[in-house]
Amino acid sequence: MKLPGLALPELSLARLEVPPLGLASFRRRILIRGVFLLLALATLALAVVLLQDEKARSYRNYQQGFRKTQADLMARLRQPSGLLALLNPGAGGAPTPLRPLVLPYASLDVDDPGKAQQAVELAGCPVVYPDDSALCAGVGSSAYAGSFLYLVGSFASGDLVGREEGDADLLGVHRALIRLEMRGELRTWIAPFEKVSMRGEPLVRGRFVAYPSRGESELPPDARPLRAFRASVWQSAGCASGGEPPDCARRVSYAIRLPVEGFRGALEHQPPAWPPSDLDRIRVQLQVLPPESDRPLFDSNARGAVPPPALQELSALLAPGEELTITRQDGGLTAPVAVLKARDDGTQRTSPLILRLIDRLPVAARPGMLAARETITTPLGSYEARLTGDARGIDQGLGAIATRMSWYVAAMLGAIVLAWLMIEIGLIRRIAVLTRRAAAVSHNVQMDASGHAGIGQLDVSDLRGRDELGILAGGLADLLQRVKSDVQREQLRAQGERDMLQAVGHEILSPLQSLMVLHPDPADPAHRYVQRMQQAVRVLYGQASPGEALQAAQLEIAAVDLDAFLREVAANAQFAGIAEVRYTPLAAPLTVRADPFSLEDIVTHILRNADRHRSPGTAITLTLQQGHARAVIGIHNLGPAIPEGMLERIFDYGVSDGAADAGEGRRGQGLFVARTYMAKMGGTVEAANVGGGVLFSLSFPLES
Repeated sequence: MKLPGLALPELSLARLEVPPLGLASFRRRILIRGVFLLLALATLALAVVLLQDEKARSYRNYQQGFRKTQADLMARLRQPSGLLALLNPGAGGAPTPLRPLVLPYASLDVDDPGKAQQAVELAGCPVVYPDDSALCAGVGSSAYAGSFLYLVGSFASGDLVGREEGDADLLGVHRALIRLEMRGELRTWIAPFEKVSMRGEPLVRGRFVAYPSRGESELPPDARPLRAFRASVWQSAGCASGGEPPDCARRVSYAIRLPVEGFRGALEHQPPAWPPSDLDRIRVQLQVLPPESDRPLFDSNARGAVPPPALQELSALLAPGEELTITRQDGGLTAPVAVLKARDDGTQRTSPLILRLIDRLPVAARPGMLAARETITTPLGSYEARLTGDARGIDQGLGAIATRMSWYVAAMLGAIVLAWLMIEIGLIRRIAVLTRRAAAVSHNVQMDASGHAGIGQLDVSDLRGRDELGILAGGLADLLQRVKSDVQREQLRAQGERDMLQAVGHEILSPLQSLMVLHPDPADPAHRYVQRMQQAVRVLYGQASPGEALQAAQLEIAAVDLDAFLREVAANAQFAGIAEVRYTPLAAPLTVRADPFSLEDIVTHILRNADRHRSPGTAITLTLQQGHARAVIGIHNLGPAIPEGMLERIFDYGVSDGAADAGEGRRGQGLFVARTYMAKMGGTVEAANVGGGVLFSLSFPLES
């Protein structure tokens, strides 16, 4: 950047000599790299130590855990639910349509639904439905207890409506519809509900009476109930979920014993072939229909049912490497009923490298193979349960856990490496380059009297960027270049200003001497004004800057009536080229201590400024107010506002009051003179955006 009309000498850019840098300049880089290396090694060491400790702990607890697993498994198998699973090893899959299960009981007492339901729930037989209904379909474990199908369950319903004795219409009562599909035949029974009167008891008791059905809703006159069919029904007094009785739904428990002629064939063999071989192919459905509706309250084929526990669910109790083999003991060599292993959900992935690491980790002792064998007796025979365990399963399980954790360790190491690379490449390397180049600039800078010799150029073109370091590097380079340019430009400007002031002062002094001869009388106001001009020119001629000259000017303070002063200003402003200056006089004089000539300069500068910026056709208003031992002159014009950031700066020397002023050659000196003179008289001057324009306030202390 060059000043108009002035030529700047070319800047000499010497080849920079890089001074030798000591070890101290590398100390922080070595420290940072060492910290990151130690952090990575500590992460790996921590992972290995934890893995070794977990392996030793797993081996110490292996034998104790094996015995606990054995005890839990055998206890589960000896419970009614375990016996149910042993008697029905093929159970599982879709729970509906229902398939009868072999119960661990010889028979059920259907005359007491509470006992029957407690028995099947203890065995885990019921299929549970989304509405909290439940149903167990099963046969007794003893062939001599009769060939019956048991249906025990519960559902929620309002008050049960029973059938009156002899009533053939079934549509107006609660009824159960039973379908049995067996060996290619489908048999259907309809069982209306009949109440049993129990005085003073809150429960509703009754029974289902079964009749052969072909889908009709009315019994034929010759209909006879199924003789061996028994079914007891109880409805509790409390609500099943919310509400108040008797309007709420209440729990209904039932126990049904249905004779099945197809089971009698199994009893003809000696010994009886029980349970029937096609038991898993039998399908049974139970529906409970409300009065006046064919939409069932309960349907055993409803979706969302949860099946009873199966034998395969015992796999959840096995630890990795353990295996449970269940074999039925019938005197001959038979295939195992079930072989259960620890469940693998597909997420137990193990890395071969981690398994090799686990195998090489030293531990105190490694257990060998463990085995346990027990016999479990059921109503249909004995079963042998053999549990085996291998310590290698511990390594597999530990390897699966370690494989999952290795991703976190790898992520931590990756984060450490990435952080180091970012700091190394993006920060440390650039700082090192910038340090060497800045040291070279500092070593080679040799300022002489001209201010530019020996200042080299800091080349940071490869370090510039939008990040903090790039901005810093570019800022340093720009600052160095700016310093070199500003030093020369300031020297030229200061020299030119001194020459200009001296020339102007010399030219002004000659005519002022002539004016002084024309006004020799000290009482003449012109004599005093010319004298002040000579003093000002001499100050300017001997000072380094106009600002210093104005600061050194001496004022003659006297009593001034501001009211009379402003009346005169408003009356004579038109002769100075400033039209429409209005002032409303006060009723009484208002006297302050001021220099009348300097005050006239101040007001003239501000009026000219207001005239340049007021809206066309508007007036400049002068006001005078008194308050708090001070008098305030207000000069207000309508026009564009001054930007908030410029309200204080316009009083600085060299700050022009608008872009238009630059074309008129103004140097931004008028408002600076106004504030300087006001300060010398003990007053202040301020500017503010008020009432659609600008208000200049001149404040003076009142004469005491």
